[in-house]
Amino acid sequence: MHGETVALVVAAGRGKRFGGATPKVYVPLAGQPVLRHALVALATHPRIDRVVAVVHEDDRAAYEQAAAGLDLAPPVTGGATRQESVLRGLESLAGRAPDHVLVHDGARPLLPSGLIDRVVAALDAGAIGVLPALPVTDTLKRVDGRHVAGDVDRSGLHRVQTPQGFAFGALLEAHRAKRGSELTDDGAVLQAAGLPVTVVEGSEANIKVTTMSDIERARALRGADLLPAVGTGFDVHRFGPGDHVWLCGVRVPHDSSLVGHSDADVGLHALTDAILGALAMGDIGQHFPPSDERWRGADSAVFLRHAADLARQAGGRIHHVDVTLICERPKIGPHRDAMRARIADLLGMAPARVGLKATTTEGLGFTGRAEGIAAQAAATVLLPA
Repeated sequence: MHGETVALVVAAGRGKRFGGATPKVYVPLAGQPVLRHALVALATHPRIDRVVAVVHEDDRAAYEQAAAGLDLAPPVTGGATRQESVLRGLESLAGRAPDHVLVHDGARPLLPSGLIDRVVAALDAGAIGVLPALPVTDTLKRVDGRHVAGDVDRSGLHRVQTPQGFAFGALLEAHRAKRGSELTDDGAVLQAAGLPVTVVEGSEANIKVTTMSDIERARALRGADLLPAVGTGFDVHRFGPGDHVWLCGVRVPHDSSLVGHSDADVGLHALTDAILGALAMGDIGQHFPPSDERWRGADSAVFLRHAADLARQAGGRIHHVDVTLICERPKIGPHRDAMRARIADLLGMAPARVGLKATTTEGLGFTGRAEGIAAQAAATVLLPA
């Protein structure tokens, strides 16, 4: 049985090398702040039980926007240095005392699920500290001004990344003992305490955003070797007694409700099927059987998040979605923007990539007779070639 694993995302730095008025973790990448990509990767991973961000006191509003819709613990205010920020994050968890903690740099947005798997697996196997790293393959030169002063032996040298994983108690005590020192990462803090650190394979995609050119590289990496897959979905629910309907995650007042095993959100059901279709992973009924009492009255956001998680676990990303609601009533127009925003939050994407339309059947058929609502959806998912 696995113990609790908490991810600590450090995002309190000011990023002076990046330049500009906006801290680098809040600069847009694919329509969302850099930090949100890291938060989503950790919050949706099946082995991460809790995510805590450490943020600058001046960035709370920006953080709340970046974290909107994600199931995260309250953030912690960071300190003057990265090491102090990590210690504050660890101290906030002391009463909880999880078994393991992963410390990740919020400026690393392209965090592969497999990398998290490797770090957690090493902790499960008994490692006290785990660093993802890649061997240095370039020739290294020592430079004096603009002149080469000599060669550097690269044998055994590695580039260290995050998330770095640790036995929680060991890392907390090591940080307390080294408070005020200027060690460059948490692995160094553990080493300074005389504890062993294990290395696992890192990822070339797991780049750190330090300059604006890194943003351009990240944008290119997100689109590299990905091919589009398109899925469609269709769903219907009839009207029954009630005073509201749930449509695309929004509560809409009405003189009837939609009847279904869950909350009968016909829009989210169709969209969930569209994403599952793009992944060739069946339909919503296979993943959430209506015969299972766990899903009686369930919020359909659970179903959509599950489909989005499957897309991420497959190494893909949802590029665009489009939903059409088919009904005579209620009127959709007044709620369209709220529906688009809710879908965007659930999928971790920009509202600009969410299409939402409504139409009628000109009085024909069951929707024309106002007996229920139908929805159809399409989803474009970029998947590894």
